[in-house]
Amino acid sequence: MKQAYIVKAYRTAVGKAPKGVFRFKRTDELAAETIQHMMKELPDFDKKRIDDVIVGNAMPEGSQGLNMARFISLIGLNSVDVPGVTVNRFCASGIETIGIATAKIQSGMADCIIAGGAESMSAVPMTGFKPELNYDTVKAGHEDYYWGMGNTAEAVANQFKVSREDQDEFAYNSHMKALRAQAEDRFQDQIVPIDVEQTYIDNNGKKATKKYTVTKDEGPRKGTNLEALAKLRPVFAQGGSVTAGNSSQMSDGAAFVMIMSEDMVKELNLEPIARLVNYAAAGVEPRIMGIGPVKAIPKALKQAGLKQDDLELIELNEAFASQSLAVIRELDLNPDIINVNGGAIALGHPLGCTGAKLSVQLFDEMRKRNMTGKYGAVTMCVGTGQGACGIFEFLN
Repeated sequence: MKQAYIVKAYRTAVGKAPKGVFRFKRTDELAAETIQHMMKELPDFDKKRIDDVIVGNAMPEGSQGLNMARFISLIGLNSVDVPGVTVNRFCASGIETIGIATAKIQSGMADCIIAGGAESMSAVPMTGFKPELNYDTVKAGHEDYYWGMGNTAEAVANQFKVSREDQDEFAYNSHMKALRAQAEDRFQDQIVPIDVEQTYIDNNGKKATKKYTVTKDEGPRKGTNLEALAKLRPVFAQGGSVTAGNSSQMSDGAAFVMIMSEDMVKELNLEPIARLVNYAAAGVEPRIMGIGPVKAIPKALKQAGLKQDDLELIELNEAFASQSLAVIRELDLNPDIINVNGGAIALGHPLGCTGAKLSVQLFDEMRKRNMTGKYGAVTMCVGTGQGACGIFEFLN
């Protein structure tokens, strides 16, 4: 089996949705500009040697439809020669693409693939524009297949006895870690500057344009405190514990990696950043989808021939504080190595982008900590009752 190595990894900052800094930016443009930034570091590389562009997206309709990956390839690479395919495993879409790309290269079906994810929840809302349920399934007693994510978070909180106080404290810590990371410029090296042009009608009724560049995640809130979080009302259930404050933020963003075969890496004299050791997805009950990583992490570790103690850093997507805490407790994970720079509650969760975004963050943090030869994980729950986990070895 051939080896596949990640040689480039970048992301955009994450904007709030639907009224944040990227509300005037198309998803395909966010993705294309991230790829263009990546390609600038390989000025002499023939783009025709890229075998595919694989893009994860959770809501592939509207401006994200029509196989958006192909348009991202056309715009981002300015070439008709590189194909593109859009992949959807909801919140795991971004890391699913890395798994697919790695497997194709390992099997000899490709030598170079750009993989990642992009999502604008400003452009396409959660569940899309016109969801259609299978009512025969609902009548058969499976209405939980279609539960909203907040309802599943309440179910996890109840079943796994995660208190409101613990959820709020977890959310507070996410913001504090993210704010500290921003103050220390922990994200600076991984973020691609994105130019935005906003057209609007000014006070005189005339068309005007405002231009700005986005280089910083929009989500972390400096004024966050436990008292304010405790005052927020439950959103999804009367007497519940899940609030807007202890849930992830709706977001916009893009993230991509470039993966090459060992032969191509040697030919181009590149230094690989990391390699995907294993990727696994697992199924759980849809009503408690948030515990998906409880099955996915052990599955990925077993297939990789590793133990939980081999993991030095973990990026666990904070869909909700309730499910994050349930996963940590059920697997007895070390909280000190999880989301060391904050998570989705503070930094945002751009659905199909998230798996790739967390991978980029993992590599960069492992580099800063000189973790050559060490292992890290990216994991998340997935709507409709799934979990996903990628195990990476950091190389340089």
